[in-house]
Amino acid sequence: MIGIVEHIFERPWGRLVVGAPDLEELRAFTARLRCVEAGGDAGSGIDWLDAIETLKSVGCAAQAVITDGVATSIRADRRARGLPRVEWNRGIASQIALARRESPNRGGRHLGFAQALVHEMPHTLAMLRSGRLNEWRATLLVRETACLSAEDRGIVDRRLCSDPAILDGVGDQGLVARAKALAVELDAAAVVRRHTKAVSERRVTTRPAPDSMAYLSVLMPVEQAVCLQATLGRDADSLITTGNSGGRTRNQLMVDLLFARATGQAVASGGPVAVNLVLSDETLLAGGHEPAQLQGYGPVPAGIARQLVADSLDAHTATTLQRIYSCPQSGALSAMESQSRTFPKGLAKLIDLRDRTCRTPWCDAPIRHHDHIRSRRESGATTADNGSGLCEACNYAKEGDGWTARPVHNPGGTHLIDLGTPTGHHYRSTAPPLPTPAHLRAS
Repeated sequence: MIGIVEHIFERPWGRLVVGAPDLEELRAFTARLRCVEAGGDAGSGIDWLDAIETLKSVGCAAQAVITDGVATSIRADRRARGLPRVEWNRGIASQIALARRESPNRGGRHLGFAQALVHEMPHTLAMLRSGRLNEWRATLLVRETACLSAEDRGIVDRRLCSDPAILDGVGDQGLVARAKALAVELDAAAVVRRHTKAVSERRVTTRPAPDSMAYLSVLMPVEQAVCLQATLGRDADSLITTGNSGGRTRNQLMVDLLFARATGQAVASGGPVAVNLVLSDETLLAGGHEPAQLQGYGPVPAGIARQLVADSLDAHTATTLQRIYSCPQSGALSAMESQSRTFPKGLAKLIDLRDRTCRTPWCDAPIRHHDHIRSRRESGATTADNGSGLCEACNYAKEGDGWTARPVHNPGGTHLIDLGTPTGHHYRSTAPPLPTPAHLRAS
């Protein structure tokens, strides 16, 4: 137990409370917690679950305070060194993401979450520290009050979290409903502006799903989404009623109708958009079992990959075969060189196929920029070895003060990058191997 707090010392990243554990004590406790195993009666197990859930919430509160302290320290240091204001925040979210082993996008969310709790929502932070509120529910409160001024946000914070009994037993939907109602009461105009901004950010995205499937997500105004689903459901029901379903279920019909109306083609005829399917010659021509790689998705079983190729040929879809050479031992792509300051189309495509997604550790965002790992101003060459695929945010973060990057010689292995952050921490990024024939893997 931590006793009565009597003294507080300042640290660069925040405050150290006498009696609080230091870093080594925290790591020692973490090591002890790894040894916990199931055992004892069910009642004791429930008590353990409750205690660990409280520990998680307290840990999230500590992370928020430290995250805000780290950002404050970095900004103060850059301001003191006379760097331009535009550089003060560059790359901070990326450093936080790397420390938490998450994507830079999530790092930005963690930073915004921390700043909101520490500076504008002290009661929510206190609830999180007490274990009466978990990180997800605190995130919902931060999200639903993001459009408000700091003053109005503080009012919502006080009304909902000053007393733990207010939200006790309230589900996530109820919590969101209360926060929304208060936001509308305090500043209806801000809520309207937020809705308008949200409409402007409508988009379509995809993400992998199990069993070689994918989720197609459409972010759109709620009235459009409800109308679209109702229309697909109505037309699917009509096909079932008239006996024209072809044995398909209602859900299957809705998906097929959506595809047909979006592309103007039947499902069986395939889509008119080019995709890059990377597979070994043995998988394509000799019935091999090595999975293929579908760019933007991930691994695809060999049988499905061959079927995709066959369907495209049967449907007379424009299909081209381009050979890519890789090292038989490591699966790394062969290097290509250019005298250009920017990456030519062929070399950029080579990097896309090698890296697949952004090369920053834990970031799986699509590649938007082809970056010189060792910059041109440092005489970095325009080569595959000195090139990497990055998302826009990671490329801009890497150009910030104190960041370093260099290609690492990796004999017999795939492409390797060492990424250094302004705090002196280093992370390694290894390119995924290409599909290789089974007889080479066996040897």
